[in-house]
Amino acid sequence: MRSFLTFDGAVRHQPAIDAWLALRPPELGAIARVWFDELRRAGPDVTELLHDGHPTACVGDAAFGYVNVFKAHVNIGFFHGASLADPAGLLEGQGKFMRHVKARPDRLPDEAALRRLIRAAYVDIRRRVAAEQR
Repeated sequence: MRSFLTFDGAVRHQPAIDAWLALRPPELGAIARVWFDELRRAGPDVTELLHDGHPTACVGDAAFGYVNVFKAHVNIGFFHGASLADPAGLLEGQGKFMRHVKARPDRLPDEAALRRLIRAAYVDIRRRVAAEQR
């Protein structure tokens, strides 16, 4: 049984994501763009797609992170966030696997800590994919 979610259609760069980000309210769209760009830069094998209407970052077809824009905040989410070390206490959520970080224009998360979470999520999904391939 796979220990990760996969989605068909992930590509190196999905122009529809840039269009999606451009359609968000400017203040929130700017936050979402910054953090999705961080997800994109997590590693040389990162791919992306729109899944359930929001930008999703993958390694191959295995999802590890996403952004979504709501009325007053942006979620930067992790498909296996419950298994990530979070010493800064940024992660929210009660799901079995997923967690997210909320970013508001007037209350942005600690950038260094969020970058560490993104890196950890990327490393985690690569480990999961490699274990499956063995």
